[in-house]
Parts: sequence; C-alpha cells; structure tokens
Amino acid sequence: MTPGRVIVVGSVNVDLVVVTSRLPGPGETVTGGDVARHHGGKGGNQAVAAARLGADVAFVGAVGDDDFGVAARAALVAEGIDVTHVLVAPRPTGVALIVVDERAENLIAVAPGANASPTPASVTAALLALAIGPGDVVLASCEIPPEAIRAALAGARGAGATSVLNPAPADSLDPATIALADVLTPNEGELALLAGSVTGRPGAGADAGAATAGEPPAATAGEQPAATAGAADVEVLARRLLAHDAGRAVVVTLGAVGALAVPADGQALAIPALHVVPVDTTGAGDAFNGALAAGLAAGLPLNAAARQAVAAAGLSTTRAGARGGMPTVAELAATSGR
Repeated sequence: MTPGRVIVVGSVNVDLVVVTSRLPGPGETVTGGDVARHHGGKGGNQAVAAARLGADVAFVGAVGDDDFGVAARAALVAEGIDVTHVLVAPRPTGVALIVVDERAENLIAVAPGANASPTPASVTAALLALAIGPGDVVLASCEIPPEAIRAALAGARGAGATSVLNPAPADSLDPATIALADVLTPNEGELALLAGSVTGRPGAGADAGAATAGEPPAATAGEQPAATAGAADVEVLARRLLAHDAGRAVVVTLGAVGALAVPADGQALAIPALHVVPVDTTGAGDAFNGALAAGLAAGLPLNAAARQAVAAAGLSTTRAGARGGMPTVAELAATSGR
C-alpha cells in the first residue's frame, strides 16, 4: 500500500528559551543562562516530527514578512517539508518565550503574530491545491484561528482523508468543530474541557482529576488493557466524547504515564511511557502528534500508531529544544525493548 501524506495545518514560531534553576513565580525574576533560539510552533514541530519518521509532509500556515519568517520557512524546507502553502503575512512571525528549569518543566508565553492570518478560504484553497484524498492525514492544532481549524477538518472529511485534531488549547473549540475530527489527542485537562463542551456540562471533567502539567514523555512497544482507577476515569470522559459524535477514537496523553487509546468500537488500551531521563519536555506533545499522524499515514492501525507516538514523545524529551529531540526512524527503532 502506498503511504499517504501528512498535511499539517497549524502554527510556526521562533522559540526563545532560557534555562533557569527553577521556574519564577508571579512577579518574580529568576536569573538563568544565555538565551537560545529554536524553531517551534505546534504545527511546525508536528510537521518536523512526522517528516523525521519518513512521512511525506506539507505544511499549511503563515509566517511574518521578517527575518524570523525567512528562517522559519528555511528550517521547514531543511526537514524536507513542502512549504508551498505557507503564507507570508504583513505582521511579525509568531514568537514563544520559554523558561525551562532543571527538572525539565517549563513556562511558555506565546505572541501569535502571523499565526492569526490563516483563514477558512486560505486553508480550503491549500487543501484543494494539495489534492488530498483517502490515505492522507490532516493534522490540525489550535494555535491558529478556530475557523481555520474547522476548515481544515471539514476539508479532510470532504476528501475522505483522516483528520486528527490536537486540541491544545481546547477552550476555543466548539462541538461542531470537535465532531469533524476522526481522532482527538487531548491531555487530561483538555479532555475534561472537551467533554464539558460537547455535553453542555461544564463540570463534566471534574472526575478526571487535575490537568496534567507538561507534555507526554511517552512509550514502549507494549500495551495493556486500561486497568487503573485513573485510566478508568479518563476512559469515561473519552467515551462521553465519542458518544457525542466526536470522531472514531480519542488518544489521551497522560504525561509520564504514557497514553490511553480509546477507539469508538473497541477496548481502551493503556500504552506505558518509555523510561528516559528528560532534559526538556517542550514539544513532547508535538512529537506525539506528528508521530501519530505519520503512523496513520503509513497505514498503521490506531494502537500501533499510538505506540509509535508515545515512544517518539519520550525520546523528544532527552534533548533541548522543541525540535531538538524529535527522533528519526532509526532512533525510534532503537527503542524497541526499552
């Protein structure tokens, strides 16, 4: 079977990162080391994660008409990503200000800039020009306008492609948009918000516990039926989403625990995290989503694609920078048995 493509519709940023001994509190100044500049943005990171795993990737988004924008496009091209449909907008390229502490936890503030520029018309035109179809995967995340996200998912649905929605952040999504996603990839906090949104019950996620801080380090090749009380709570919320036409599967990232894959027509499976020593968790969720999309585009079943995603996310935490640790095919293969 010929692999499909991964079409990422999302944001691209330049990340400015400072490492400190601890994260500052409100109104507090904490002195760190030299500032480092990395390429980032959820969409850009996810595109790189998929490309490094061998997927044929195109990116749909926007950068600014500035030096950061030129560098951001060049970085995507260097990864083999098609940037034909990256708009150049008359405003600054998106910037993320990131503080990382010695435990690899982080604080992030984002200035969206050009990421506010994609429109339903521009996204729809890009998907039509790319001639997406069955076998392709359209992966969208939430650092672009909600109406552009909706257009991406609707375009995928209309063309028979698989739509994957990374609802981060989840507070801008309405039930109609959520229903257009074939696969949803929330963390625990996002899952609670989505469950409340589709059911009209704002407290619907309270039984899932507090939102998971940070991103998912991820997984070994093994899987097991969901068994813990926490996993059972997460599955209840995922099933609630699926019962309200929210796609065919929900794959919930669970931080250092791994992930829980909940298909609409089968048993939930817990995928344990890979044992790693994290250096920087920034971008681990993006590694997860890019690897999941790459697996689905390659024809892997959901559970196998989710195992690949959890392993990729784990590896991504072992080097600094949102993209610095995104693994290659060979690096991912070397994790088997870990």
